Amino acid sequence: MHTNSSYKAMHDMVVQAHEGDIMVPDDFTSCGTPDAVRSGLSRLCRQGKLQRFSKGIYYIPSYDKWDGSLREPSLDDIAKKIAQRDNARIIPTGVYALNRLGLSTQVPANIVYITDGSARQIKFGEGRSITFRHSNNLNHFAYQSPVMQLAILAMREIGEKAMTEMQTSKIKDLIDAHVSDQDFKHDIVLAPTWIKTILQR
Repeated sequence: MHTNSSYKAMHDMVVQAHEGDIMVPDDFTSCGTPDAVRSGLSRLCRQGKLQRFSKGIYYIPSYDKWDGSLREPSLDDIAKKIAQRDNARIIPTGVYALNRLGLSTQVPANIVYITDGSARQIKFGEGRSITFRHSNNLNHFAYQSPVMQLAILAMREIGEKAMTEMQTSKIKDLIDAHVSDQDFKHDIVLAPTWIKTILQR
């Protein structure tokens, strides 16, 4: 494919994407050779059609409607995009799992995920990073309810001795609101015994 037609194909893809969408070079493999894709990405960035977040990660510019500032994608969105590209599954762990459940207001600068894909760490500017830790424990990926999956990982993060009444009741409320009986029955079997004891309906 000629460089210009490569660029046009890339340009059309970018124009059709939504504000804030994350794109990686692999999204453009049908548009031309790796070299043509690289030069097309540079050109799209120069024209302001794409923003480069870090090496190999780009996004469609999205602006804050109040002050017009550029809004970067979240690390979670980037992690999901990388997992999608690598055909891997990921689950947030640690402080980030607590944050997602509303049990912590802290948004960590370094997010750790368990993955069934390859282990790696991707660093971004200002000390932020995404870490994928490979896990052979397929139970992690066997949950039917994402809320149960997060709740159980969060409880493991807090630890049996450190769980407070408030955390327990908040997790139970979330499960009651978002998890069907059928999913609950399936997922509770995968939890450690102490968590089963706390959560049993």
